[in-house]
Amino acid sequence: MSNHTTSTKPADAEQHEDLGHGNSPAAWTAVVIMLVAFAIGTVAFFFNQPIVVWASVGLLIVGLIVGAVLKKAGYGVGGHRYVQKAHN
Repeated sequence: MSNHTTSTKPADAEQHEDLGHGNSPAAWTAVVIMLVAFAIGTVAFFFNQPIVVWASVGLLIVGLIVGAVLKKAGYGVGGHRYVQKAHN
């Protein structure tokens, strides 16, 4: 007896539109801001600079807000201003 199962996906399921998994200007901007905040916070923590650490936490939150605002403005995946590039 074999446990081999066959796929029951329709033939056109392989041709579905890939939305880019967050690969949008809104997502990239938010991630870059948050990475910079994390890097600054890490260095400040190492040098025992609590004010700069907390400022970097604030910058991290700014990155989240900027990403959400850009998404609402249409720069997120599926937004009216987002132009998806072809993946080769």
